[in-house]
Amino acid sequence: MLTWLSELPGVFHLFRYLTFRTLGAAATGLFLVFFFGPTIIAALRLKQHGGQPIRADGPPSHLLLKKGTPTMGGLMILFGLFVSALLWANLESPYVWIVLFVTAGFAVIGFYDDYLKVTKQSDRGFSGRARLVGEFIIAALACYAMMLVGANGATALAVPFFNGFVFDFGWGFLLFGPFVIVAFGNAVNLTDGLDGLAIVPVMIAAATLGLISYIAGNLLYSHYLLINHIPFAGDLMVVCGALIGAGVGFLWFNAPPAQIFMGDTGSLALGGLLGAIAVAVKHEIVLAVVGGLFVMEALSVVVQVASFKLTGKRVFKMAPIHHHFEQLGWSESQVVMRFWIIAFVLAMVGLASLKLR
Repeated sequence: MLTWLSELPGVFHLFRYLTFRTLGAAATGLFLVFFFGPTIIAALRLKQHGGQPIRADGPPSHLLLKKGTPTMGGLMILFGLFVSALLWANLESPYVWIVLFVTAGFAVIGFYDDYLKVTKQSDRGFSGRARLVGEFIIAALACYAMMLVGANGATALAVPFFNGFVFDFGWGFLLFGPFVIVAFGNAVNLTDGLDGLAIVPVMIAAATLGLISYIAGNLLYSHYLLINHIPFAGDLMVVCGALIGAGVGFLWFNAPPAQIFMGDTGSLALGGLLGAIAVAVKHEIVLAVVGGLFVMEALSVVVQVASFKLTGKRVFKMAPIHHHFEQLGWSESQVVMRFWIIAFVLAMVGLASLKLR
């Protein structure tokens, strides 16, 4: 919205630059969440008399330490994210609207799930099958829009460390793309189980994808690094900047001991956002590397459920895997900090794929 200022003389030419607008979006998101956060937390605490229901089969310490903490804190992040992204991004970019559509759609599903949990005081929301169907419809609409606005290669899969595209899904992209978005949305959702655990890896992944979006949207840089050029994709870096700023503001309140939880409202929406950006810039496999922590968390649940159903035995002491390490004796802060380190290392590996082609 503020991009029109670039037409004015003098210092306003800064608004032409993605880097300046990304920093502006990050600062705006941080300010909005930090300034309005206490009011939002107070309102949510007033509405949620019992706070977020804690899993009865979870770590015993959670029942004592986390009981009564309000949830739906994702509303804080989304408030900062949407306002700053709409202010600083070039709204002529179709990818900005597509990614925000996925984020908003997944946020509505997550909010409804949180609402049911809070009102029923149960750790179970609405039907998992219905939830997945809703997510897939939203993601499929977004991927169809990407097909309409994308150039050559919009339906192709890029493989890191190799030049060019190696496989074109064609109309099958409407199955593959939504799968990536839905899977990553739920992977982030499963990771959100400890104070500060999900938001920092989300910001690390957003910073990585933001850089990739900038390169993909720049004709010179994309050709130099042998990445498919995607016009208008660069402004997704502004969206990522808005997410990082809002995420830092949220972390102030979510740091142990958390004053508020992100809830499905936030985790599902942010996971969907990251998945949608990766699909838009054709870096789905890189997302699996950069977001490897989320993939690990999701796979731990899949393995645990499959093993128990097939053999009656559990592979992990508890799933998702962050609870497994808690059961092994790691403190919550140890789990969180070490998982942050893993997320950072994986982001570096993902970025390395840009050069090794």
